[in-house]
Amino acid sequence: MTDQQDLERIAAVIETGPYSDTWESLAAYEVPRWFAEAKFGIFLHWGVYSVPAFGNEWYARHMYVEGRPEFEHHRATYGSQDEFGYADFIPSFTADAYDPDAWAQLFREAGAQFVVPVAEHHDGFAMYDSGRSRWKATAMGPQRDVLGELAESVRRQSMVFGASSHRAEHWWFMNGGTLSPSDVLNPATADFYGPAQSQAMQPNDQFLIDWFLRTIEIIDTFEPQVLWFDWWIEQPAFEPWLRKIAAYYYNQAVRWHRGVVIQYKYEAFRPGTAVYDIERGALGGIHPTVWQNDTSVSRNSWSWIEDHDYKSADEILAELVDVVSKNGVLLLNLGPKPDGTIAEPEQQLLQTIGRWLGVHGEAIYGTRPWQIAAEGPTEQRSGYFTDSSATRYTASDFRFTSRKGVEGEFLYATALDWPADGQLRVASFGSNAGLVGGAVADVTVLGHSGELAWSVDPDALHVTLPADRPSSFGVTVRVEVAPAEPGKRRTGFHL
Repeated sequence: MTDQQDLERIAAVIETGPYSDTWESLAAYEVPRWFAEAKFGIFLHWGVYSVPAFGNEWYARHMYVEGRPEFEHHRATYGSQDEFGYADFIPSFTADAYDPDAWAQLFREAGAQFVVPVAEHHDGFAMYDSGRSRWKATAMGPQRDVLGELAESVRRQSMVFGASSHRAEHWWFMNGGTLSPSDVLNPATADFYGPAQSQAMQPNDQFLIDWFLRTIEIIDTFEPQVLWFDWWIEQPAFEPWLRKIAAYYYNQAVRWHRGVVIQYKYEAFRPGTAVYDIERGALGGIHPTVWQNDTSVSRNSWSWIEDHDYKSADEILAELVDVVSKNGVLLLNLGPKPDGTIAEPEQQLLQTIGRWLGVHGEAIYGTRPWQIAAEGPTEQRSGYFTDSSATRYTASDFRFTSRKGVEGEFLYATALDWPADGQLRVASFGSNAGLVGGAVADVTVLGHSGELAWSVDPDALHVTLPADRPSSFGVTVRVEVAPAEPGKRRTGFHL
């Protein structure tokens, strides 16, 4: 099928609706319930950039930029860039230990509900059997459809499969190699490194159509329920193509009978037409619609490198609890090694998260924001890229979630540390705060089934915590709310 025939086929799908490629039509989109309730997913940056394992996943660009540490490292380790270029790493990207079933089992044990591997990063190497490029994992390196295999394994574990596209940035990503001797302008590899144009220029029609059709190819081949985009799609040249992608994707999802999610940064999509994503970030309060924080287990790289600055499990769990309290979802990134193994520290982080969710998942999965997101003295920065250093929370810092069902209403307060004296005080649940909306009928600590002493007075809910901690991070109290009885102060010693 020619590009023109493919474009006509796509236009026919858009024309038959129910979504058309206008922002007004796309505003009818609704975030699917599965995503709003999932709360936690796994992101994967795995590709040729995992081979040099130096700096970060932008090695493909930085190795050609004079003055960058990667430039000098490359020359000292592999030789000059015109003798050993980025493409020469591909044979070492073997994936010979890649076991997608083991990956999926690990992600499921971690409590993840969806998985989003990178289909193609800025470097231009497709991790699937693309019909639009010879530079792909099925023909070079692993010589396997690593994306397709993972899709099957993830779905067998009853998780939702998604994919991310970082192709837009390839317009300029390799342009450093045009300024000094390198293989970037070699005719034999021009279809891999190109266009290598200036970032100051908008992409031309040839690039835009190819980018568009590569995106449609991912949709058609894998039927992902998450489609994640990096930031450069906010350039004006992409705008009409984004509307077409959204209309096509949403229309196909109707035919699949599945709810899907497009994730974007900054202002690439109109509010309400897709899901807003904040890279390594946080919000100051509850967002009116479901949003996402994509972050990584490491502060200094999204891909495998030798000297990761790993976050602790407590830091990641604090991010998860904070995001969920503000109507968000956490997408946590890992970076497998070039042979397909996941580093032991990253496995341990996931296993710790999974154990915590096994105890506290009731306060996370399927919950909704409460009237307020937080209480406590610790100030948290909001916006993009706020995770450069760990925030030190106290036992007086809480994040709230809620749940309504046939059993009644439950409120959850997760303290981001364990109080040294074993006494928990939640001011927002005090009767004078006027937030609970009824009497406190019962209080329990998640993970504890024994007796618990608690009381409510005008100033706070007071809870004497059990001697044995249910988990290593924080503590969650569940409050059952009953209709208020005027003038009655609740106190008790309850099971």
